Amino acid sequence: MNVLFLLKLLLILSALGVAAYLLTARRYQSSDSVATSYDQWTDDGILEFYWGEHIHLGHYGTPPRSKDFLKAKADFVHEMVKWGGLDRLSPGTTLLDVGCGIGGSSRILARDYRFDVTGVTISPQQVKRAQQLTPDGITAQFKVDDAMALSFPDASFDVVWSVEAGPHMPDKAVFARELMRVLKPGGLLVLADWNQRDDRQVALNFWEKPVMRQLLDQWAHPAFASIEGFAENLEATGFVQGDVLTTDWTQETLPSWLDSIWQGVARPKGLFRFGFSGLIKSLREVPTLLLMRLAFGAGLCRFGMFRAVRADVPIDSGAQLAASSSNA
Repeated sequence: MNVLFLLKLLLILSALGVAAYLLTARRYQSSDSVATSYDQWTDDGILEFYWGEHIHLGHYGTPPRSKDFLKAKADFVHEMVKWGGLDRLSPGTTLLDVGCGIGGSSRILARDYRFDVTGVTISPQQVKRAQQLTPDGITAQFKVDDAMALSFPDASFDVVWSVEAGPHMPDKAVFARELMRVLKPGGLLVLADWNQRDDRQVALNFWEKPVMRQLLDQWAHPAFASIEGFAENLEATGFVQGDVLTTDWTQETLPSWLDSIWQGVARPKGLFRFGFSGLIKSLREVPTLLLMRLAFGAGLCRFGMFRAVRADVPIDSGAQLAASSSNA
């Protein structure tokens, strides 16, 4: 009887947990809903405690090997710099970090490569925290800005850098155009993103659709682009010189998902620091992390890398070229 009672209780608690998970989803509504989500994550400090200053995945090598979670995140920045060819650029290069979070990548780019970095995020609390974490002498500044309508003039930066910001953008074509617009002619766009597999030839199947729905709803994402689709968005701006270079870093970053869950076990100090409410908040994210691991491991999602060079054409000419290409 006691065993039966415990099983029933476990089933009831599990059902309540699933219901709470679904009912408290952070669905994308507007840019404000994205800002609110990141403000909350920054205020409570849990995400920073477990994920460090880099709110992005880590790079575990090719082939992947066991590595400290926080070190893998810093390594990701250096690997992305090398892949994009930014290690050949001069000190003082101006770089815009779009979706900078609390500034972890921006500080590495400023400190280790001596770039002049401007980080932008839609979250005021992230900007505040990024400023707090940035010591004097680091050439990185931060401001609130919307990646869908950047406040900078045309041709403002030598490099535009972005990591895992794209899923929050409701219109990928507008996002692509803004990234290329603020680049100087000859400047480099280097971008890393979570992508969905290209479903234009084969539609999402019976299990992929609900999984994708949760990946969107739980973390304020309107949509994931495919690697192929976003490369086409960049080319359609009319501002790309030559071809957009892409590659897939799914295997290099895949261990991050389970490693992020393991942090809760490996670093029990978080339980004392954040108390019972912090434990509940942390546990609430575990299903989404597991769904991410499933999606990236099974091919529903891919980790895309993009590199593009800004063509030496005026903004109006780029728009005309894009329009003529789409009508061809």
